[in-house]
Amino acid sequence: MDPGSSCFHSDPDFCPECGSILPLPGLQDTITCPRCKFAIDVKALTILADIPPLWGSLCDLQIDRKCSRCGHEGMTYHTRQMRSADEGQTVFYTCVKCKYQEKEDS
Repeated sequence: MDPGSSCFHSDPDFCPECGSILPLPGLQDTITCPRCKFAIDVKALTILADIPPLWGSLCDLQIDRKCSRCGHEGMTYHTRQMRSADEGQTVFYTCVKCKYQEKEDS
């Protein structure tokens, strides 16, 4: 469906027809609302958002952190809530050179 054919304008994370939260893009070329079946092309969604797509590039975020195994300066990271909600998140670091993984509870 053409993104311009919707009756409403909404945040790109929400269906412009019914307001439901849209699923994250996967391998498909379209995102389909689980409630009303409104479908939008992933490329059109990034145009509507006027920002580059974040999915697929999150692992490319590098920080200045020294790998404890090989000593290389530069690691990527991601976070997860592994413990209860009233406790801090867990940060997972991956060395871009040797792929060694470390974790840190914050």
